[in-house]
Amino acid sequence: MKIVIAPDSFKGSLSAIEAARAIEGGIKKAFPDAKTLCIPVADGGEGTLETLVAATNGKKVPVNVTGPIGQKVEAEYGILGDGKTCVIEMAKASGIPLIPREELNPLKATTFGTGELIKQALDDGFASFILALGGSATNDGGAGMLQALGLSLLDEQGNKICTGGAELTKISSIDLSEFDERIPYCKFLIASDVENPLIGPHGASHVFGPQKGATPQMVKILDASLAHWADEVEKVTGVHLHDLPGAGAAGGIGGAFQAFFPSQMKRGIDVVIEHTGLHTALEGADLVITGEGQVDFQTASGKTPMGVAQAAKIQNIPTVIVAGSIGTGIDVLYQHGIVSVSSIINKPMTLNEAIKNAAELLAESAEQVVRSFFYHQTLNSGKVVR
Repeated sequence: MKIVIAPDSFKGSLSAIEAARAIEGGIKKAFPDAKTLCIPVADGGEGTLETLVAATNGKKVPVNVTGPIGQKVEAEYGILGDGKTCVIEMAKASGIPLIPREELNPLKATTFGTGELIKQALDDGFASFILALGGSATNDGGAGMLQALGLSLLDEQGNKICTGGAELTKISSIDLSEFDERIPYCKFLIASDVENPLIGPHGASHVFGPQKGATPQMVKILDASLAHWADEVEKVTGVHLHDLPGAGAAGGIGGAFQAFFPSQMKRGIDVVIEHTGLHTALEGADLVITGEGQVDFQTASGKTPMGVAQAAKIQNIPTVIVAGSIGTGIDVLYQHGIVSVSSIINKPMTLNEAIKNAAELLAESAEQVVRSFFYHQTLNSGKVVR
């Protein structure tokens, strides 16, 4: 019996690595002799850096940068095991977890620290980058990142504007003369599962702004700011970001990469699967177990469990999902090789209780899932599963 364990993180409670170990513990309780392979994964959001570094035996480099509301934070970038590829996870420098919830303010939040991370990696000699865009607290169109890399955003008086999403309406011209000259000679692979345009009802501000503390009035201001930003960017680059797929990723930083960097956007889970060797690990497997904190209809749009299930389906391997909670619209998942979706919650409990006991709950759920799955396999095949 071979089981591949490939979960994402359970946000607020378990990293992907910790989740994989918990699932493995539950499996071993049911089937001590089972062969298990733990392949923690991510979809381009928080945890992507740790996953890629661990999978390739790489390392992390600490860097002090500017946080999303101007505070100093200790961030880091990753170096893959090849020693040549740098991983930048923008949440490390510009993420929601860096700000107390009551201080979230996308009108002022900046991606400047993400730009500082990139600049430090450039200074350290890297020219190949993977950029994970999930978990940002920002809605500045990536302007702060560009400012950190030398781009000058000028108002009508020729003065540099400040950072933050609301400042974008002040831009009268964009000066590229001091933009980091090394960037055109580098490769940037953007790991993101977001295909939203920059502006409009499906754009960065309307869809993701409220998660970052934006009120309905703020959303209107931010959307107008990004529209003006897109107009100014098009004047100097010729790139029409307004309705460009993926431009709305991470508060519009996806658009900044498409306009100013030699970049390619790719589904985050596909980037991680490629670097973790999941396809090879799946060979000969009887079952795949994946999971994350919340599973619902959005999971089908490229989240970790869907990407894992699609990879497993190529080899005709069934996939089961264990999740912290289950939302609406999961029926669509059963069309993609997923045979069941289970919640780890086994009795009424508060969110804090679930988070505190996540590892134990996940192990218990995994044990029951494999017992049930292989019992039915035994009935169908007539063979005893060991």
